[in-house]
Amino acid sequence: MARPLTADIDLDALRDNYRLARDLAPRSRAMAVLKADAYGHGLVPCARALKDLAPAFAVACLEEAERLRQAGITTPILLLEGIFEAEELAAVDALDLWLVVHSDWQLEAMLARRPSRPITTWLKVDSGMHRLGFPPERTEAAWKRLADAPDHACDLHLMSHFASADARDDHYFRRQLAVLDALVRDLRAPTCLANSPATLAWAESHGAWNRPGVMLYGGDPLEAANAASRRLAPVMTLRSAIIAVRDLPAGESVGYAGRWTAQRRSRIGVVACGYGDGYDRHARDGTPVLVNGRRCAIAGRVSMDMLTVDITDIADADIGSEVVLWGRAATGEVLEVDEVARHCEAISYTLLTGILPRVPRRYHGAIQ
Repeated sequence: MARPLTADIDLDALRDNYRLARDLAPRSRAMAVLKADAYGHGLVPCARALKDLAPAFAVACLEEAERLRQAGITTPILLLEGIFEAEELAAVDALDLWLVVHSDWQLEAMLARRPSRPITTWLKVDSGMHRLGFPPERTEAAWKRLADAPDHACDLHLMSHFASADARDDHYFRRQLAVLDALVRDLRAPTCLANSPATLAWAESHGAWNRPGVMLYGGDPLEAANAASRRLAPVMTLRSAIIAVRDLPAGESVGYAGRWTAQRRSRIGVVACGYGDGYDRHARDGTPVLVNGRRCAIAGRVSMDMLTVDITDIADADIGSEVVLWGRAATGEVLEVDEVARHCEAISYTLLTGILPRVPRRYHGAIQ
């Protein structure tokens, strides 16, 4: 019998979350972000599920774009970090990719090589994130150089990234937005600014394009959920089963270093899932799980291949009982990945992208 741990991927939920992102910004086009193996959900299956809905995809690097093209995906693909060396421009041309330009050397490399067709280009400005992008005071000059090279670049857009669109305090978000508004007025540029939290919460940032990412996979990026983010559906269900049960008297401890000690006579379920599968080792005692659709909690440190949960109050829990680490149980009960992440002092992005290849992905719903 196979080990019971699986990551079940609901492609219909993925499509519903995309439609939500699209409908929240009816005057924008929504570019589906598929980087990091579609946030751990599977790059190619997710692309196939979205290709009749999304007018473009975004990935982090050329290798991800190549995988999509090799799988027969013809949808436009944007390289969010641009090229990493000038030689990659040949593949950008051959694969007909869209390109972010965020630095002087990328701009020079692009203008030094004439492609077989002009490349759809997204000029990135550093409006306050301070990772990638041209400083605002130098953006106009870079924009003009691209605009004056129609054989190299076409369909120019201005792109930036918000550092705090997820936060309750909107001070820094509005500071960035003011920088961008000034540039847009000067350049009369179409924009691509809104990430998932801005798509969900800040309509004033919606541009010609938005870039929904984690929200497509059911993660709520907002510090305080709003009406829109509460409509997100979980796409990944990390599902396993109880493989052993231990009855312990009060005073006995469980797991490495005996971190958890029974305060009463307790039943402990051993679950086939551990940090060797990508489940976060930092999960605290009390981290929620669902057993037979009912909430219980981790008891003791997560091991490489197993973790232990307190099933004392779940009378029907036994060997073979369903365990949902996050996602939707067979009963319909949902455990949000964001809630689990808070107990791990992490974020949903970390948990979703951290599930390792040895965990089989099982796809359900509309693979196009």
